[in-house]
Amino acid sequence: MCGIIGYTGKKNAKKIMIESLKKLEYRGYDSAGISFFENNRIRTIKTAGRVSELEKTADEKLDTKTVCGIGHTRWATHGKPSEINAHPHGTENLMIVHNGIIENYDEIKNQLTDYTFISDTDTEVAAKLLDKEYKKTKDIISAICNTTRQLKGSFALGIIFRDCPDTVFATKKDSPVVIGEGKDENFIASDTSAFSDYTDRYARLEDGDVAKIEKDKITVFDSSGKKKNIKTEIIPSQKNSTGKNGYSHYMLKEIHEEPQAMKNTFLNITKNFLPDFTATIDDDSFFHNIENIHIVACGTALHAGLLGKYFIEKYASVPVRTETAGEFRYSEPVFSDNDLVIIVSQSGETADSLAALRLVNSKKLRTLSVVNTVGSTIAEESSKVIYTLAGQETAVASTKAFNVQTQVMLIIAIKIAIINNNMSTEKAQSILRDLLDCTENSICKILTKTQQYKEAASLLSECRHAFFIGRGYDRYLATEASLKLKEITYIHSEAYAASELKHGTISLIEDGTPVIAIATDKKFFKKMRSNIEEVKSRGAKIISVCSEDAELIKEISDYTITIPAADNEGNIFTTATAVQLLAYYTALELGRDIDKPRNLAKSVTVE
Repeated sequence: MCGIIGYTGKKNAKKIMIESLKKLEYRGYDSAGISFFENNRIRTIKTAGRVSELEKTADEKLDTKTVCGIGHTRWATHGKPSEINAHPHGTENLMIVHNGIIENYDEIKNQLTDYTFISDTDTEVAAKLLDKEYKKTKDIISAICNTTRQLKGSFALGIIFRDCPDTVFATKKDSPVVIGEGKDENFIASDTSAFSDYTDRYARLEDGDVAKIEKDKITVFDSSGKKKNIKTEIIPSQKNSTGKNGYSHYMLKEIHEEPQAMKNTFLNITKNFLPDFTATIDDDSFFHNIENIHIVACGTALHAGLLGKYFIEKYASVPVRTETAGEFRYSEPVFSDNDLVIIVSQSGETADSLAALRLVNSKKLRTLSVVNTVGSTIAEESSKVIYTLAGQETAVASTKAFNVQTQVMLIIAIKIAIINNNMSTEKAQSILRDLLDCTENSICKILTKTQQYKEAASLLSECRHAFFIGRGYDRYLATEASLKLKEITYIHSEAYAASELKHGTISLIEDGTPVIAIATDKKFFKKMRSNIEEVKSRGAKIISVCSEDAELIKEISDYTITIPAADNEGNIFTTATAVQLLAYYTALELGRDIDKPRNLAKSVTVE
């Protein structure tokens, strides 16, 4: 969440910063701002709301060209969304933009008695502490180092100083900063998407580093102020376009990209329909002698991890604990020396997941990350990594990442099962052939069945509450389906194992309550029918998401979304796509801001 851009070069910095902030909108935000050099002083323009409002304001207020500046999209943590609380913050000497949270800002604020504060933010406190240190030292690098040593929490800072025009500075702790190296221009940003239109060369700052970015020179210092070398890398090319390609929303486009994203990932980690991780894991011994597995993630990635638990326990017979990252590190988890910890994160920068990873690394256990971003912090700090090839998601609500992460979890389960002699190669090849067939055929089929989603959405859009139920692996899909509906429609929804209905939840069912019953696992059709009848008799309206052969379910449903019947676990992936489309068309019916739902951020880089 939050986005940072900094630019220095020969081009129009205002235009570049605005365009770069648009690239960072996918991260989620509620205000935006830029600071830049004009007539030997720093000028700042900020707005609450979208970058488009900032662009309009900047066009109205700025008629001169500037070649250096910093910009920010803010997701509110301290202080409500407003122009005053928007970044950048600072003094007449300097301005900063900040991702992260300064945990001791209140203590520092009380010490800065010579300063007046106009915002509610922790960022303004950091800016004025830096101003104080700069006045003391008269040296920018020393002032930054002295300031960051006093800050507790996580931060990525982009900074400009009035006394050093056409230069951008950056530093970080537990929040990412990347440097873009161009020709006669250089950048800082929270991620490479901000400057990928201008250069494909980037480098990462390490915690405590301070970068000095000039248009033709990049200098990096360590936390003691000594110069150090950094490694420049090439940004991996994206296989999918970042535009909408004719779709009305990014979310719809990204749902339609699921078959290709899954196929790209499948071909990257299989060979002859068997797991093959040699691109990033060169030795199968990494998967030997696993006593327990801990899967740690947040949000949608957590739900992929729950399906990972299902796959691994079913096929590999290894005990699995799946836990939300924000609780895992505080729960005093019990480890054995032969345990494996799997961290699932789309961005590879998720703060809670990164903190959990660092806890596990302190125990010197095996760690495996499943991430979508090459070179991300979680990928770099894990023992091994498997990359998902989903391409960038611009919509805040994750869709194709879920299916690709779940696919990787299945293939990991098969790999461990083969190593443990729990599965023959023939059985593994059968499952993976079915998976590829599902990717190439079943998902493509349900993408075209628009009418069935619209009909069900007409019921959901009239309700304030909804319930999702399922059994077996369908109960995990129900959890993800409920999250998608909440995220983009703002309808309150809950997900339950259907077997739990009688243990309290059924008291909430009243006349007209929509219950979305996910029923794709044949062995549960009779049980699911009984559960559906329980809620239907109490007035519930039933939307079933079921396979074509589920006649027992279809005949008692008010609305039916059917998916092709599949062997093994192919139904999981087609069902995931179907419930994403159900949420999408419900949000469309309600007129929601589907790609940018309120209060949400794409990449959550604070705890």
